[in-house]
Amino acid sequence: MDEKRTLAEQLRDTLAEQIVTGERLPGARLDEADLAETFGMSRTPVREALKALAGIGLVEYRPHRGVLVALPTTRRIEEMFEVMAEVEATCARLATLRMTAPERRELAAVHDAALTLVKDGDLTGYAAFNNDFHDLIYRGSKNDFLAETAWATRRRVLPFRRSQFRVLGRLHDSHAEHDRVVQAILSGDAAGAEAAMRGHVGKVTIVSVGQVTGARPEPVPAATSPARPAIRPAK
Repeated sequence: MDEKRTLAEQLRDTLAEQIVTGERLPGARLDEADLAETFGMSRTPVREALKALAGIGLVEYRPHRGVLVALPTTRRIEEMFEVMAEVEATCARLATLRMTAPERRELAAVHDAALTLVKDGDLTGYAAFNNDFHDLIYRGSKNDFLAETAWATRRRVLPFRRSQFRVLGRLHDSHAEHDRVVQAILSGDAAGAEAAMRGHVGKVTIVSVGQVTGARPEPVPAATSPARPAIRPAK
């Protein structure tokens, strides 16, 4: 087991990935006992994972029916990314004005190191780097409340952002967009950093949200049971 993540967190991420990529379709029932048996764990982490998924709108609790997959509509996801783009753009602008010289060097070094992940097509590694990259900018804003807001928003859209790298093969584009943000920050161009970050985060909404999530503009009817998961968290 990944020591940095609990079983509940691993299961949450696995189920989220399956939902946003269509392995578990809208309306499909998620039974605690079945999930516990499938993933080789007790029902407690399963229950925690389902509650976490409900918190980000990927599942919903229905009376007499249990927990069902509830994929947000395209419009809802677009709204989430619109907010995220504005919050992160503000982080980038303030980071440009407030980052220390060592913090700027760290940002540049992390960004440069990620090029190897892009060349290798390392989706898992790049997703982890992506979180670290954005976290450096959040912290660089020197506004704790803003950073907390940015992370809260990012957690809501994390399954959709993670999926885009695999579904769309956006590693090269993402790294190039990061480069525009980094260069603006290093050159002290606050307006440029703000615009570059807004374009980077907003691009998922404008170009690819439907492809990334398979989201539909209207609710869809109940579906048949999903395929067995391809990823099994360690016991």
